[in-house]
Amino acid sequence: MTRILFAFFTLSISFSLNAQNLYWPRDLKKAYKNQTRSNDGYPGKKYWQNTGTYNITVTAMPPDRTIKGTEQIAYINNSQDTPRVLVFKFIQNIHKPGVTRLGQASTDYLTDGVHVDAYTENGIAKNWGQKNSGTIQFIRLSKPLMPHDSVQLTFDWHYQISLKSGREGMIDSTTYYLAYFYPRVAVFDDVNGWDDIEHNEALEFYNDFNNYILHVKVPKNYLVWATGNLQNAKEVLQPKYAERLNESMKAANTIHIADAADIAAQNITAQNSVNTWTFAYNNITDVALGLSDHYVWDASSVLVDKKANRRASIQAAYNDTAKDFHHVVEFGQRALSFLSTQWPGVAYPFPKMTVFQGYAGMEYPMMANDETYNDFNFSRFVEEHEISHTYFPFYMGINETRYGFMDEGWATTFELLYNRSVMSKDSADDFYKQFRVNGWIGDDNADEDLPIITPGENLSGRGLGNNEYGKPSLAYLAIKDLLGDEMFKKCLHGFMERWHGKHPLPWDFFYAFNNVSGQNLNWFWNAWFFGNNYIDLAVNSVHPINSGYQLTIENIGGFPVPIDIQLNFKDGSTQVIHKSPVIWAGNQKQVMIDITVKKALQSIQLVTDIFVDADESNNFLENK
Repeated sequence: MTRILFAFFTLSISFSLNAQNLYWPRDLKKAYKNQTRSNDGYPGKKYWQNTGTYNITVTAMPPDRTIKGTEQIAYINNSQDTPRVLVFKFIQNIHKPGVTRLGQASTDYLTDGVHVDAYTENGIAKNWGQKNSGTIQFIRLSKPLMPHDSVQLTFDWHYQISLKSGREGMIDSTTYYLAYFYPRVAVFDDVNGWDDIEHNEALEFYNDFNNYILHVKVPKNYLVWATGNLQNAKEVLQPKYAERLNESMKAANTIHIADAADIAAQNITAQNSVNTWTFAYNNITDVALGLSDHYVWDASSVLVDKKANRRASIQAAYNDTAKDFHHVVEFGQRALSFLSTQWPGVAYPFPKMTVFQGYAGMEYPMMANDETYNDFNFSRFVEEHEISHTYFPFYMGINETRYGFMDEGWATTFELLYNRSVMSKDSADDFYKQFRVNGWIGDDNADEDLPIITPGENLSGRGLGNNEYGKPSLAYLAIKDLLGDEMFKKCLHGFMERWHGKHPLPWDFFYAFNNVSGQNLNWFWNAWFFGNNYIDLAVNSVHPINSGYQLTIENIGGFPVPIDIQLNFKDGSTQVIHKSPVIWAGNQKQVMIDITVKKALQSIQLVTDIFVDADESNNFLENK
């Protein structure tokens, strides 16, 4: 029997959040005071969030690069505040010369941004002028927006699609991917007020849950894939293709809705000079779309909710020359099944997912814009990662701009767990270390050790990337090890049930796990998310005692991680003892562990596996 010598008070005293408080920013303190948030991990009894209904018509006529749009927005103020201005997001202005970016921009990336041709407020035309110079624009309302009142807005706008495709842009002369293409009202929330952070090419997004109707006007023989349910398949598709699409919604095998021969025949769509494709979905954070006159179209479906017997459509749109994309529907079926039934183990909440061949490796609600790769395993890895974003930030409306680790960290965690289900554990772990951990732990630059909780807009480069991906993923995996799979999943589901369709902050996550588990885990959250820590353990000493040996292990780096202690005996045998991060609850710097054994000990080796140690030279100790 192994005995751990420390006072593990969190399991023996009554649960109390005040045993060790987390840092609360001043704006968060106001939210607790105003009862919009609660330190038991639930939304406060006065929680609110704003919303809108967007009716958007966008016109794209390749090879013409001009994208034209018109929209009507009904924006509802559910707060107790009375905004006198509205804040709008014009993400396409990231392409304008002179706009703040993290690095140089090529000529092909640059455009002249968004041009607002007309703007009305409650039916009254207002002069827009030249206000939209950046990605954020403040507009004073004609009259303040009272609590629980709404305002009706309209926009007419146009912009040139960027020649250089990334998250959005031109894939080729007749294939476009449109994202962040429409003016939208920024989030106004209970903690920060208006989300007025200027966008840059490294940051991601923070959006309200809105209702959307999207009309996409394109020339005949162009196919369109977009967020939401296609409302008029029989109007825009010839009958046999509409029937294939309908059949794919129930199929388990891949159906070629439009293959290369169909595309060449140029008779897939209705033969109007312009077709209007209409998509719609409610209570979702964004819409995106792809269009092409030569991409082929595959589709199938997969059972995602056994209780409701609900299937989700998985679709792929790609250039027929992309060999890996011929398997994308199959990859997507596996990913949706795994995410729905294993980790996170929440049924895929949307009716479909479309993977569009582009250049981004980027997620959108019900859409992914993914590159093509020669390595099919890597293609599958990228696709699963982007699809896993469904839960964070599209089911859980987290603030990706400030707290990207609430999104990327989970997608990184799910990708590892998924890879372990389709390849050997050693292979999956090696892949994870290669792409998510080694770059961080092998770099002693001070930027790498900034606290994960640091707002993303204040970071760049190495500090931003590793604070969003590898480090938080390791934290989630460490708490999984500490709690055990059953309790960890119970806590995760508890958090998701409380906050899906809302805007959780990191503290809501921390306190939800505390509350569901019945443990004060603040010592763990403080070490992983609020400290300047890394991973570095050392075997300090080993001493014989009556029952065996006492080990002293130092936590030089500060992160509480699990350890496998390999005991090498003088008779040539070995024994591995696993210790979860709970061993650090009483003292995050040092722990003494008593090990009951009868054999003579030759040496001790600390094995940290995916929790890669920055200095492994002190992980081994001979018993002298």
